[in-house]
Amino acid sequence: MLIQPVILCGGSGTRLWPLSRQLYPKQLLSFGGDASLLQATVQRLQGFDKVLDPIAVCNEAHRFLVAEQFRDAGISCSAIILEPEARNTAPAITLATLAAREQQIDEEIVLLVLPSDHLIQDLEAFHVAVQQAVELADRGLMVTFGVPAETPETGYGYIRTGAPVGPGFAISQFIEKPPLEKAKAYVEQEGFYWNSGMFVFSVAVLLEELAVYQVDMLKQVSEAWSSRSSDHDFIRPDASLFAASPADSIDYAVMEHTRHAAMVPLQAGWSDIGSWQALWKVGDKDDQGNVVSGDVLVHDTTSSYIHAEHRIVAVAGLEEAVVVETADAVLVASLEKSQQVKELVAGLALADREERLTHRKVSRPWGYFEALDHGPRFQVKRIMVSPGARLSLQKHAYRAEHWVVVSGRARVTRDEEVFELSENESTYIPVGAIHRLENPDSRPLEIIEIQSGSYLGEDDIVRIDDQYGRVKEEILDK
Repeated sequence: MLIQPVILCGGSGTRLWPLSRQLYPKQLLSFGGDASLLQATVQRLQGFDKVLDPIAVCNEAHRFLVAEQFRDAGISCSAIILEPEARNTAPAITLATLAAREQQIDEEIVLLVLPSDHLIQDLEAFHVAVQQAVELADRGLMVTFGVPAETPETGYGYIRTGAPVGPGFAISQFIEKPPLEKAKAYVEQEGFYWNSGMFVFSVAVLLEELAVYQVDMLKQVSEAWSSRSSDHDFIRPDASLFAASPADSIDYAVMEHTRHAAMVPLQAGWSDIGSWQALWKVGDKDDQGNVVSGDVLVHDTTSSYIHAEHRIVAVAGLEEAVVVETADAVLVASLEKSQQVKELVAGLALADREERLTHRKVSRPWGYFEALDHGPRFQVKRIMVSPGARLSLQKHAYRAEHWVVVSGRARVTRDEEVFELSENESTYIPVGAIHRLENPDSRPLEIIEIQSGSYLGEDDIVRIDDQYGRVKEEILDK
């Protein structure tokens, strides 16, 4: 059997704010090591025989970031499918299944479904468990991975095992996230595991089960897939047809109904990193049990997670605390109650604060921009354009821009003019002028942009031409 990895790249990661933001969620971040969680997810597939290039499923807002991370890691995708809107994991996996079915391959394909934001520390144990799951999938079973329930976690779903089946077990019961007392009881008994949210099943079996238990979902997603369009690296299912699909997780939609559910135990240092406390548990600790990163000074502090990004962070007299500093936000919380960060992010949304959406440094397919300062009628940004890249040809109705080249060489289009600027040279873009910034060089281009005008929102863009196929309504776009 051929293994078709399916990488689920959705999710907003609100419980790891302020590092994780809606437009730059945790799967795109690195928590120790050079690779992001997304890159590490795909890299751990190395060493398997008969593994196809992965299929990624993500949302529109993250598409360039996901594609860039695959490229940076030297990983080819057989498809990057864009969900028109979030409908939970079952429709997303159905899209990937339909894509896998269309591949012209004689051998049967088994799907290995992996969320992109999990941590696995023991790769050898992971590989063994996957091979065992593939063996069971070859028998027509739908397999998930169960992590031994070592502590009474209330943030995980649980699996209760039944009779042994080959290298795994039949599943007798799926249990939703339990209250603490029940979680404690599960830990004290044998046969209870955390539900990891990773799955293995054949294309044929999943489609057969969807046809039995999720007729409407299969119909709508199939029609959306049949009416798909493509541009650049991305595949777009029909938005209106996909939106009509029921929204449900693969657990509720199929796994809890099928008579073919099985589980393989996974003891591989797994974590879904669903909170700062979870990240502290898997981190490297000092003699006082602290996990620290960045420029941190600690005194009389124990069992805490402290992260600094842009300045020194000094803490004293803390116990079981979380302190996370970024350029535009600082979080201080109890380690035990760190999951309440999700409620803080909900408060930011109610207040329409941009800090819930993005960092000051915003990635774009051509590079990035970083907000440096702002005030009434002005805004200052640092812009980096990658070698050979260019921004869209655009104009603004309310703002003018002044560009100063800090390093590199810039090619500027301003109405009918096309000219180049070198270091320490500058130009002015009047309100309403059609303009474009390009980097014709082999080194990065850095400029300082000073905006002035009556309205400085990033939605003041009329895009005339764009090589990346972007749409106007993207948030914080250029």
